[in-house]
Amino acid sequence: MGILVAISLSHLLNDLMQSVIPSVYPILKQEFTLSFGQVGLIQLAFQLTASILQPMVGIYTDKHPKPFSLPLGMGFTFIGLVSLSLASTYWMLLVAVSLVGIGSSIFHPEASRIARLSSGGRHGLAQSLFQVGGNFGSAIGPLLAAVIVISRGQIGVAWFSLVALVAMMLLTWVGVWYRDHMRKPKAAVSMALPNLPRPVVLRSLSILAGLMFSKFFYMAAFTSYYTFYLMERFAVTVQQSQLLLFVFLAAVAVGTISGGPIGDRVGRKFVLWFSILGALPFTLLLPFMDLSWTIAFSIIIGLILSSAFPAIVVYAQELVPGKIGLVSGIFFGLSFGLGGIGAAFLGELADWTSITFVYRLCAFLPMIGFLIYFLPNTHRLRP
Repeated sequence: MGILVAISLSHLLNDLMQSVIPSVYPILKQEFTLSFGQVGLIQLAFQLTASILQPMVGIYTDKHPKPFSLPLGMGFTFIGLVSLSLASTYWMLLVAVSLVGIGSSIFHPEASRIARLSSGGRHGLAQSLFQVGGNFGSAIGPLLAAVIVISRGQIGVAWFSLVALVAMMLLTWVGVWYRDHMRKPKAAVSMALPNLPRPVVLRSLSILAGLMFSKFFYMAAFTSYYTFYLMERFAVTVQQSQLLLFVFLAAVAVGTISGGPIGDRVGRKFVLWFSILGALPFTLLLPFMDLSWTIAFSIIIGLILSSAFPAIVVYAQELVPGKIGLVSGIFFGLSFGLGGIGAAFLGELADWTSITFVYRLCAFLPMIGFLIYFLPNTHRLRP
């Protein structure tokens, strides 16, 4: 449990630093005279570097575990944040966020593996605790950015590099445990699904990828453009919009903790039905609500949608046993990649139309959840 808490706290620090990037978009947009499309490209550069490398890291570390790769990855994040605070051109911004993305791509596959190793067989609970750390970090980041960066400007990002140093020290301790753990005899705890045909596995993984598309394209509308939506539609201030983004992301953090443990008890498929399709009525109504109801619906949507990802990751790990790093890398990479593509696409769409239209279009994305019907029921399949 101590290691699980430590890796969850590391995830909090890692994602806190990552969330600073979209939080400073209003400042960068004004200072560098950027379009929404250019803002989207910054997010794309960050999230593509955070996604493309993850499966490769996972494949390599499945065969050759590297306990101290975690503090090394955090070093890239440190350099990226310092570079972002000093960037004077648009291209420097792209390089800086790419370095932060590389740090993330090294962190997530191995950190997810350590969460599973320290789970004691309760993989859903461990994955939820690991991910909720990241969610809380993502929620706290915009709040700290509103306090530190908004008042100090771009140079204020440098303060968050101190968080990277703290995370490097914590992850070095975790790396020592991981190294010692690999030297001990392993007690096998199998959670693989029995005798599923290869076509069923491939179909199931494809459906899970579709659910990821639904979830993270919709989430991109919030993480990258919710502040702009609130300022354009309701004329709130930058500080107020950052606070409301924090409220949404805090709801995401709270919702994440439920998906894994419930999946351990009643099956991942039940969680997916609720967490994808359960959000549909609220996403459809959100674009037509006033400010108070927008806040309320955003909290409900965050709570419901966020329970999906722990269930998706553990479901995929059970479908492909023995490839924890690869599966974690693919699905964490998908989460970043789809979010980045979504941010870029939605930014361009907002330039052509409006932010309000983007939210009305994205409201239909949870309908992809009807594909869950074709997934095998993992709870009933267990011996």
